[in-house]
Amino acid sequence: MPPIASATAPDSAAIAGTRYRVLGAISFSHMLNDMIQSLILAIYPILKGEFSLSFLQIGLITLTYQLTASMLQPLVGLYTDRHPKPHSLAFGMGSTLCGLLLLSVAPNFGMILVAAALVGTGSSVFHPESSRIARLASGGQHGLAQSIFQVGGNTGSALGPLLAALIVLPQGQGAIAWFALAALVAIAVLWQIGNWYQRQFLSRPAAARKVSAAPSPVVPHRLVVRAIAVLLILIFSKYFYLTSITSYYTFYLIHHFGVSVQSSQIHLFVFLFAVAAGTLAGGPIGDRIGRKPVIWVSILGVAPFTLALPHVGLMWTGVLTFVIGLVIASAFSAILVYAQELMPGKIGAVSGMFFGFAFGMGGIGAAVLGVLADSQGIEFVYQVCAFLPLLGLLTVFLPDIEHRRRA
Repeated sequence: MPPIASATAPDSAAIAGTRYRVLGAISFSHMLNDMIQSLILAIYPILKGEFSLSFLQIGLITLTYQLTASMLQPLVGLYTDRHPKPHSLAFGMGSTLCGLLLLSVAPNFGMILVAAALVGTGSSVFHPESSRIARLASGGQHGLAQSIFQVGGNTGSALGPLLAALIVLPQGQGAIAWFALAALVAIAVLWQIGNWYQRQFLSRPAAARKVSAAPSPVVPHRLVVRAIAVLLILIFSKYFYLTSITSYYTFYLIHHFGVSVQSSQIHLFVFLFAVAAGTLAGGPIGDRIGRKPVIWVSILGVAPFTLALPHVGLMWTGVLTFVIGLVIASAFSAILVYAQELMPGKIGAVSGMFFGFAFGMGGIGAAVLGVLADSQGIEFVYQVCAFLPLLGLLTVFLPDIEHRRRA
């Protein structure tokens, strides 16, 4: 089969209406995928005690997983823009399944890193390709589609710690193997999604698939480069801060307030639930009022809450982290769709670049913050990270592409 001219081919096919069943299926798969991923984060207290790990080693687990995903995602996106592989999602989930099973029996720190790398490899295939499927099924409501897709992942991320508290913490490392059932269900669903992609876009005659011309950028190349640089800095601020919560929030609560491991996991679940709710809201709001206002509010608007967080008691810590999760999570859908509109015709490459960079920043952040926690204490991590949302001021340098398109 000859390569498709551009990932915009399906966009140009004038898909009639939003395919909510497809969006629901890809969101459900995203939920299962990210539930498995967040399980790694949620069992850090078990791994730390079982293998006598330092905070640096905890950070290296996240770094291994995140970098494996981040380095491969842009390459996957670039390749599949030209050579679509409708069933690659199912095969990617197979790598995640292998990593999960290995993690349940890993005898030492080295094998834990290998397991994390396998899960990261599966993620490197899943995110750019599933983001493409979401856009294909959007019917033109790109922000809504990305939010539906991403809220599945955020829901899974919220469920992982809760299920870890209920299943893995009481029974130990071996109980992780039960989550292989979730990976098997995801493989079955993703295979059906691949069949839909094959029928809708890849089995048509070549003339029907061919695109006459890729859309032209709405701003000059110089502004595109500047805008992408600003967006990547905003992704850095968002994911460095999120990593401080997802990787170290439980340790902060245990050390600073003396709560139990189970109680800290429930607090983490509440935060991740807020992230899921914020993600669902961000895309449709961006469709209505524009991406740039959403980016302004979701990054810079969270700064007062992050600055207050290290200085309040347990109750207000829970309240503030809920608000932080709700607000900051609305950014990614808006940022991703904004970048896709800046670089039309490169859906896979853009998705892979931004998902990959987000994963990479999360992994590097976990390692850096782990070193900081070992040397200066876990409380100091939150005092430093509190200033990261102030980078949202750079949003002023983003061009207003909605006005340009209307003009």
